[in-house]
Amino acid sequence: MKKNIDPQKNYQKTQKEIGYVARKDASQKDYDRIGFMSGLEVHQQLDTVQKLFCRCPAGQFNSFDEHDAELIRHMRPTLSELGEYDGTALMEFKTKKNITYRIKNETACTYDIDDTPPFPINKQALEQAIIISLLSKQNIVGEVHVARKQYLDGSIPTGFQRTAIIGIDGEIQLKNKIVKLIQLSIEEDSCREISDIGHDRVYQTDRLGTPLIETVTHPELDNPDEVKEACDYIRFLNRSTGLVRTGIGASRQDVNVSCKGGTRVEIKGVSHTKWIPELTHNECFRQWALLNVKKELNKRVKDSSSWKISNIDLEYSELASEFEPLKEAKKKGYSLIAINLPKFKGLLSHFTQPSFVYADEIKGRLKVIACLERPFMTTSEDLDPIVSKKTMAKIAENLNAEEYDAQIIIWGPKEDMPTALETIEERCQMAFEGIPNETRKCYSNGTTRFERVLPGADRMYPDTDTPPTPLKNSYIEELRKRLPSDVSDRVKQMQKWEIPEDTFTYILSRNLYLIIEKIIKNHKIDAKFVGTIFGHTLKRAEGKYKSAAKFDYNSVSGLFKFVKQKGLDLEIVKKMIPILYQHPKMEFESILTQTGYKKTDKENITATIPSLKKKYQAEKKYDRPEDEINWIMGQLRNTAIGNMKLAELKKSI
Repeated sequence: MKKNIDPQKNYQKTQKEIGYVARKDASQKDYDRIGFMSGLEVHQQLDTVQKLFCRCPAGQFNSFDEHDAELIRHMRPTLSELGEYDGTALMEFKTKKNITYRIKNETACTYDIDDTPPFPINKQALEQAIIISLLSKQNIVGEVHVARKQYLDGSIPTGFQRTAIIGIDGEIQLKNKIVKLIQLSIEEDSCREISDIGHDRVYQTDRLGTPLIETVTHPELDNPDEVKEACDYIRFLNRSTGLVRTGIGASRQDVNVSCKGGTRVEIKGVSHTKWIPELTHNECFRQWALLNVKKELNKRVKDSSSWKISNIDLEYSELASEFEPLKEAKKKGYSLIAINLPKFKGLLSHFTQPSFVYADEIKGRLKVIACLERPFMTTSEDLDPIVSKKTMAKIAENLNAEEYDAQIIIWGPKEDMPTALETIEERCQMAFEGIPNETRKCYSNGTTRFERVLPGADRMYPDTDTPPTPLKNSYIEELRKRLPSDVSDRVKQMQKWEIPEDTFTYILSRNLYLIIEKIIKNHKIDAKFVGTIFGHTLKRAEGKYKSAAKFDYNSVSGLFKFVKQKGLDLEIVKKMIPILYQHPKMEFESILTQTGYKKTDKENITATIPSLKKKYQAEKKYDRPEDEINWIMGQLRNTAIGNMKLAELKKSI
């Protein structure tokens, strides 16, 4: 390796070394090469009146500044029965977070803040969870046993979540394969996070305790598209029952990803399934890149157990930088420290994700564990340097750095510096092992950041406050009679109806299948036309306009009935839908008037065709024979819609 490296060129070089390809260019061969493997944990809130273990209302939310009281807590680790500390608990303890809970009387009670025991499990929620488990082809447990699952980030005041397995060993049918399900559990939702700045994290307790189900798949998904397909299927299945909440935050998924030679990493709280392909693609290649870092490090360092960082304190004047955050840090009296990383030269600028390098792995942990607020770090290999090469070389000399060493400079509150130094050394030591088990926060651009250490398998233990709930076979069989048709069967039927496949996601995500089926059956309307009205016309209206009131999709059935009774051609529905969506309470007659429709006989419309032909021929606007037909259709289209079929008009020209 040369004495000096160009970080930008090194970033591109290491990107090529690992064989990274952009998501749009990737093939199954690329995913097979790096051993892509993924599984899902899909969370869906149930549509219940009350919360899972208390009698507070579910689905009633407050604004972030609307609360009656605040409660402050600090999470501390405790020894398990085996005399061990959980790694996640230790990490959270290092952060020294002040956890503030904002409480509103109408949406929280003493159970939510762990001051009273739980009520019996919500029977409505339990019934809904069983129905969805049955629809997922799962075996229902004989007794519901509530367990405690540790949650140590403060999102649940108790430090644990009450959860219970309802069904096991189910399956879902994708286009080209069956994916096995491990289980479906019912559990209480966590708080909503309002902010997380420095050592202060704030939560709202209105969502806390809302019943939700978690569907877990086996890690059988072989590429990013399959992961999205499986996630969509589970969400469509849940919604097909009409028993779940919809809207922002009602459904979230955790995506588990690994590569060949790697380990499970959990991408937490993915709120949009459209993000999944890019996220899983980048995460698998991130792990592949970390394995390349491991390989290179172990070549350079024969005894990783003796590897250590060294550091010195700096004066801000030594940096000679005009970087504004550094000036601000100086004003605040922050510590400024330079750290030497032996044998890490060329690795800090090693590609990990698009526009991210290994140094960002360290930054992520410093943000979470040492609670430093960005920007707080620069390196000898920054892609966009804020300190000159000459200054960095001088600092390296003061650190007694050798040729193959790399340097980091950090700044922040003095009291956070010991944790920061420990975190940097710990994350670099992890690089010798490859890929640390962790959960990562996702972003819409397909990248992820460190969120916390992945909890161990022993985070679950029985809840002694809640007795088991027996489930009789007769009760299960009664619920089985209420199951809707399977999602895969609905897809097959829509294909038979020749409804365009690009409408399926919209129809299934909004659970519109039964409404479409009803319109086809009751009003004897072509299925393809009905499906297109929902999946194209209504979808376009939703994307373009705002509704003056909550839109009821069943009103479309009423609209079709109105048009049929009036004897209008169905094409008029396409003009009426956007108006109906904007004004759901408007009378259909008024909507028809708004379209500009005027009743006209077919003969009156077609009678104008000869004069239009003469006009076209006189103007000679276009040369092709079909242009004349298209031009005349354009002249008569608005008049014809609702009065005659456009195909019939075209034949008359």
